[in-house]
Amino acid sequence: MTETTPGNPILVIGATGRHGNTGEHVVRRLHEEGRAVRVLARTLGDRTERLAALGAEIVQGDLHDRRTLVPALAEVDLVYFTYPIADGVVSAAANYASAVRDVGRNPRTVVMSMGPANPDHPSDLGRAQWMAEQVMDWAGLDLVILRIAALFHQNLLVLHAPSIGREGLFRNSFGSGAVGWISGRDAAELGLAALLHPERFAGRVTYPLGSEQFTHADIAALLSEVLGTPVGFHPVTREQWQRELTELADLDGGRVVNTAMAQHIPAVGEAIVRSGTALPADAATLRTLIGREPVTLRDFLIANREAFEPLAYTPVGAPGVARADVSGQH
Repeated sequence: MTETTPGNPILVIGATGRHGNTGEHVVRRLHEEGRAVRVLARTLGDRTERLAALGAEIVQGDLHDRRTLVPALAEVDLVYFTYPIADGVVSAAANYASAVRDVGRNPRTVVMSMGPANPDHPSDLGRAQWMAEQVMDWAGLDLVILRIAALFHQNLLVLHAPSIGREGLFRNSFGSGAVGWISGRDAAELGLAALLHPERFAGRVTYPLGSEQFTHADIAALLSEVLGTPVGFHPVTREQWQRELTELADLDGGRVVNTAMAQHIPAVGEAIVRSGTALPADAATLRTLIGREPVTLRDFLIANREAFEPLAYTPVGAPGVARADVSGQH
């Protein structure tokens, strides 16, 4: 296990992402814990200004430009590594691993991964994430890999709020089975715990579960209750949902939803349906790992109620209406 010096900066990679917002939350929590934080950011803007206001050191760099990673790793003993649900994670991991070896340090690297990280998964990104982790392992890095075996609450915002607001229903390929759910905030708390309390995790690779289990029909009913208006759920095939998400990616301009994500998530849904097993939840273990009560899906939906309300999203080109933001919270 890597020896750490409390005064050395903790490097957070992925603090300006837009899906589950885990990186930014890790920065905030590290600040609350009194730890020095360094953020690797590809571009500067409102997000990096918010992080700098917390006292984070902002270093401009790119996982796809190895030269920028070497100075970012100076005096670093701990790293939080997350990559968007997008293409390029293998080369990013290779650049990172090479830079670590060049620096001559071996920081403990907490990887925010995904349950589908598997060499035989039907998701292209699932297989790529597994390979990226293999690359870092082969390089001899000190790793704690968190393969979150649950869907993020934020998926409902990013993937389904547009159709819920426009049509009062949503579709996906997860069928009628129950799956585990986790808040992006709680996933970030797992990352924080792995950084500061690695003794809570057994082994290099763990599969943390969500705090609650719901079918998507359950979620439609919960949304109906929260919004005070009916919301429906329609199961569709992997191909149908991929087409819908590809169209959403075109509207979003690739900011959050992209074509790789459009292949990945429908493939995950189909794989769960074909397995014939539910994706479980374990609130008690999650509570122990993060040291507090997990965020409930009900509370998340209430907090984000406006994003799901009717007419919150209107098709591009409607008279006098600008396109709605579907960026979610990563």
